[in-house]
Parts: sequence; structure tokens; C-alpha cells
Amino acid sequence: MPRSRPAPGPSLAWETLLDLGSGPEPLRDRLERAIRDAVTSGRASAGAALPPSRGLAETLGVSRWVVTEAYGQLVAEGFLEATVGSATRVPAADHRARSPADAAQESGLRSEYRRPPYDLGPGVADLRHAPRARWAAAVRQTLEVLPDAELSVVDRLGHPSARTAVADYLARSRRAVAAPDDVVIMHGASDGMAAVVAGLRAVGHRSIIVEDPSWPRLRDIAAGAGLTPVPVPVDHNGIDVDRLVAAAARTGSRAALITPAHQFPLGAALSPTRRDAIVRWVREVDGVLIEDDYDAEFRYDRRPIAALQSLAPEHVVLVGSLSKSLAPAYGLGWTLAPAPLRERVRLGERARPSTLEQATLARFIESGDLERHLRASRGRFKRRRAALLAAFSRELPELELTGIAAGMHAVLAMPPGVRAVEVAAAAAGRGVAVSDLTRYRATSAQPLPEALVVGYGNLSDAVVDEAVARLAEIIRSRA
Repeated sequence: MPRSRPAPGPSLAWETLLDLGSGPEPLRDRLERAIRDAVTSGRASAGAALPPSRGLAETLGVSRWVVTEAYGQLVAEGFLEATVGSATRVPAADHRARSPADAAQESGLRSEYRRPPYDLGPGVADLRHAPRARWAAAVRQTLEVLPDAELSVVDRLGHPSARTAVADYLARSRRAVAAPDDVVIMHGASDGMAAVVAGLRAVGHRSIIVEDPSWPRLRDIAAGAGLTPVPVPVDHNGIDVDRLVAAAARTGSRAALITPAHQFPLGAALSPTRRDAIVRWVREVDGVLIEDDYDAEFRYDRRPIAALQSLAPEHVVLVGSLSKSLAPAYGLGWTLAPAPLRERVRLGERARPSTLEQATLARFIESGDLERHLRASRGRFKRRRAALLAAFSRELPELELTGIAAGMHAVLAMPPGVRAVEVAAAAAGRGVAVSDLTRYRATSAQPLPEALVVGYGNLSDAVVDEAVARLAEIIRSRA
């Protein structure tokens, strides 16, 4: 059978005329505008490759920095797309981002999906590097081999292949005590949390210890299930276990939600002494720890710390997901708890991801694609974090930036008299997303310093310096 001719490759936009014009605007801004005009007018067609930055700089008689900054900004907005080892391109017609003017006219629903151009928002994965191609390949391969009979069922606890793959991965990467029968496949960490707290409520728990400050979503899920959150302060060694024990004795709490690998938002790891102490406590009260494995894979100064679950598997439910390692849109996560603990907790019934999604997850893990993606992500985040710290050191050398070398965020202290909430609001007006630390406070009684939580997960490498410069300008104007 003769082979079909390959489809023609994308065109080149190397000869597209770019009119920089003149005027007081910086060259970079004029180049951005010229590229936008070339794309929206159709002179640079969908899928076309743009010139290398060095070549375009020579053609236009500008510095290479001007070109890389313009490309970086437009990539950050989704107006262009870039892949390591390939040219910067105009996205295909069905994926091309609209210009800011067009985007502003879009409906409210679409606006929910837009990210600001200078994305220092915490808790956001590196969306530009979500492994679309490898995931799509895993879907195709799964469809080719999935038995017909398995297309008719969704397992109550999860597809066996997914449970096996996740158990092996957690045992290998997090040193967890994990067998396939201990894993339940969920839609994500929030879904796993909802199942656990519903189970705790069903067996008589009425309150739960939570870190203060912490991510509000999981606290809200616990409260919605009928458990009263009991806030306990966090410091540079993680949750204060002495105060946890005192709060538990006062309230009768025998359950706690903690993030020992990398606390959000203060960025601490639970110290070895406190890890031992919290395990002693949960055993003494025959309680339950919910271990949120928040961005535990991303440690840059050493190997990731082992899951706390490994120290007390009979008392710890490990909750994890692909949200921070890939992207929330994948909608897959898990809980890990040995069968006797599951019987005690009685996980609330939840709808499971589809069989196809679960079998794809299994293939993605078993092929090594997940761990290859994580290795690449660690390299990117390590370099981006270093660039972010260097930029803050240049722009605001007097301010302290804290948090261990891990994850996708750090905490920036404000100068005396500067309110972080006002800085965050002003930054939003200049296209910079950043969060005020007090947003994550569990109780107004908890004193917190004036500080910003600065994320870099979804920050384009090309705009790190500009994002920091814009934020620094706002901070200095209020000092």
C-alpha cells in the first residue's frame, strides 16, 4: 500500500515585515506591538516559525535582549508558543491566544481561564510545560490495548493498573508504605480530602487540627463536611506540635491535616524532631493524620524528604495529585491508606475518574514519562527560583525572602509600614499576580508579618526580571 504524502510543515515568518515605528515607547514594547500586528493581520500565519532572536535582532538593528524580552512576553501571554529545541511560533489557528484587546471583550467564563502576563501567583503549575504530547501518546496507547470488557466498568476504588502504578511510584519516590490495595484513585487532592473528612465525620470525629496559615480550600472542605477546623500556628520548623497537642487536648481533636514536606504558604519542612513528636501523638490518641503531599517532588538542595506516612502507615492517609506536577486539568489524584485504616476512616463514596483516564495514568507512570517530566520540572524550577532570588536581591536587597529551596513559591517580607494587601492590589493593576500572606490565615487571631507569597511555577523565564522590577517599583512607592 503506498504511503500517503506527509502534510507540509508550518511556514516560516522570517521575512515578515515588522514596523517598529518611532516614539517614546521602549523598543521592546514597539517590537511586541509589531509582532502582534503581524499575527492578527495574518502576515505571520498560524503555525509559522519566527526568526531566531539573534537573527531578528541583526535584521532590525536592535539588541538581542529586546527580541528575547518581546518573545518572552508574548509567549507568557500565550500569543506565541515556544518549545525547548524548537523555534518560537505563532500558535495553530485553533489554539492561538487572542490579543489583550480581544481578550478583554470575551465573556466572563473565558476570563476565568486567563492568567496575568507576570504570573507570581502561588499554587499554579508550569502550564506552558504540561506534557500534552506524552499524555496524548499514553491515551492512544491505552486505547489500543485496553480490553473491550474494561470499557464497561469503573472500579469502586480505582482501576487495578492505576492503583498498582501509583503504589509503586509512591513507594519508590516518597518511600511510602504502599501496596496496590492501599490506593484509591480520586479526581484530585480536594476530592481525596472530601472523601477522608466525610469518613472521619461518619465515625464520630467532630473537629480537625489545621495549620495556620494554610491553603484555605482543604480547610473549607473539612468545615463543609461538619468538622470544626482547629488552627495551630506554623513556624520555620513546620507545625508547632506542642501547641497541636495542647489544642487537641482542649478540643478533643484526634485528626490533623498537615503538609510536612513543604508547608504552604510559609515554605517550611517539618523538622525531624517534630515529625517524631507528631507520630507519637497520633499513636497515643489513636488518631488520624491527613498528609497533604503538596509539591513534595520539588526539592532543589537535596533529595525530597520521605513521606511522613512511612513512619506510621496505620495512622496516616497520604493525599496527592497531578495538579502541581502536571496541571489541575488532568483531574487525577489518590489517597493512600492501608485497608484497616480505610475501614476505620470509612472513606466517603466519590465518583471515580473514568477507566480510560485511570489506565492512561498507569501507562504514563509505568513508561517513566511522569518521572522524566518531574526531573525536567525540577531543573526548570531550580533555575527559575535562582533567577527570582537574584532579581529580588538586585531590586530589593534590604527585604528578606524566605522558604526552603523547594516547591514553587517563596515569602517576601514587606518594608516597615507597607501593607502587603495594598501591594498585591496595585500589582494586579499592572499585570502582576501575587498574594498577600494574610489571605491564608485560618483565624484573625493569628499574628502574621506583612508579606507577599510569591509564586514562580507559572512564571515565564523570559519575564522574571520584569515581573520583579514591576513589583519592586510598587513596593518602593509605598515605603
